[in-house]
Amino acid sequence: MNKFVPEIKGTLRNHIIELPKVISDASGIRVFGKRLKSFVFTTDVAVIRNTNADAVIAVYPFTPQPVITQALVLAADVPVFCGVGGGITTGKRVINLALDAEFKGAMGVVLNSPTPNEVLRQVRETIDIPIIITVVSEFEDINARIEAGATILNVSGAKRTAEIVRKIREKYPTFPIIATGGPTEETIKATIEAGANAITYTPPVAADIMGELMINYREKYKEEFPNI
Repeated sequence: MNKFVPEIKGTLRNHIIELPKVISDASGIRVFGKRLKSFVFTTDVAVIRNTNADAVIAVYPFTPQPVITQALVLAADVPVFCGVGGGITTGKRVINLALDAEFKGAMGVVLNSPTPNEVLRQVRETIDIPIIITVVSEFEDINARIEAGATILNVSGAKRTAEIVRKIREKYPTFPIIATGGPTEETIKATIEAGANAITYTPPVAADIMGELMINYREKYKEEFPNI
């Protein structure tokens, strides 16, 4: 029997980015007592403040900067998992950024796929918060990642994500897995059924949302002034 969940909305915060409801079918990952099923993939503070995601995964294609980490953590009202490099940014800088992210209040850090295991190991020895390592193929040495200190796998394999998750889950039945769910409820459901514990969701960009609002504003104007 499904439980009835009362829902409360406000007038000003009624217009938010709601993640697909199918994500609630995921088991979730309990981090420091908080059960997280949905991760919104964004660094847009306006989106972060106007979404119903359980957490934020903030990774961006530039060298991570402490001031950005601080802004994201301060803006969010949910846990933030910050990217700290591992691709373009390497070596000791990654370790320092991870420690800084922990000090600034991030619930976890995210390392890119190219991160060497030795760097992963040093990050694990330095910080106490979870380390998410990105995985793009089932042929990666997952066991080496786990032994080096990865806490959670973040599978990002585009159209092959569900297949990659399934292959990993066969070998590691209980290890925490986050995965990109894709653009539809069907692809998200397939990823969950493949074994993902939580889903990352990429929201529409603010410019597209604003564009839709402007269309509605113009249509309303035409209705009020049909002869113009």
